[in-house]
Amino acid sequence: MTVLSIGVLTCSDSRTAGEADDTSGKAIISICEQRGWIVSAYHVVPDEHEAIARSIIEMCDVDEVDILLSTGGTGLGPRDVCPETTLAHSEREVPGIAEAIRAESLRVTSRAMLSRGVAAQRGHTLIINLPGSEKAVRESLAVVIDQLEHAAEMMAGGGHG
Repeated sequence: MTVLSIGVLTCSDSRTAGEADDTSGKAIISICEQRGWIVSAYHVVPDEHEAIARSIIEMCDVDEVDILLSTGGTGLGPRDVCPETTLAHSEREVPGIAEAIRAESLRVTSRAMLSRGVAAQRGHTLIINLPGSEKAVRESLAVVIDQLEHAAEMMAGGGHG
């Protein structure tokens, strides 16, 4: 078992304003800690390009997390800018992750096709955008969680086996 360093980024105007509890971000933390991983960084920011970008850069470049899991900001709303911000601050996209999440989520709800979440690599960090609801976060994370340790090993220069 590889102990991963995890960053959790919640993108939500209502959660930063104190109007709602961050149940989705807390669910990510709980799931990761149950696997024995260390949550090294946790940020709750408004749905704004600059705030999201600052958190991505800090978690990847300063905290040096292995995996950054974001929640929220992936829909069609005018302030949903997490995918664009993620791609703008990454070196390369990892499309299979978002494709797998959407494909599996479509088995649960046809609204999954409206999610614009992406996965990308910044340096040695894998960034994965998850939906904003706690239920969708749990379902989406379940799709990819077993691949995260291997992904981290590959980004660190390990084998592909």
